Amino acid sequence: MKKLLTVALVAAMVPFAGMAQTPTTAPPPTSPVDANAPLPGANSFTEGQAKSRLEANGYTEVSGLKKDDNGVWKGSAMNAGAKVNVSVDYRGNVVRN
Repeated sequence: MKKLLTVALVAAMVPFAGMAQTPTTAPPPTSPVDANAPLPGANSFTEGQAKSRLEANGYTEVSGLKKDDNGVWKGSAMNAGAKVNVSVDYRGNVVRN
């Protein structure tokens, strides 16, 4: 009887173990882009941070990033098989130009 009770208790707890799991992948960024982006302003992002921001938004082969006179990082990247011009402003808005 004791063995049966132990087996029943373990079997009842198995579904709860699956609910305690947390996802290991981060959801993709879904923040909306500000109107009129890219916005001029004092940009504190490094080139590496701007590149990471672009990659997090689905761009690959990011290259030629340069900060312009308005504080906007501009460069080129691949997206959906096409080479496109991209920008990252001081607020982190990613814009395909």
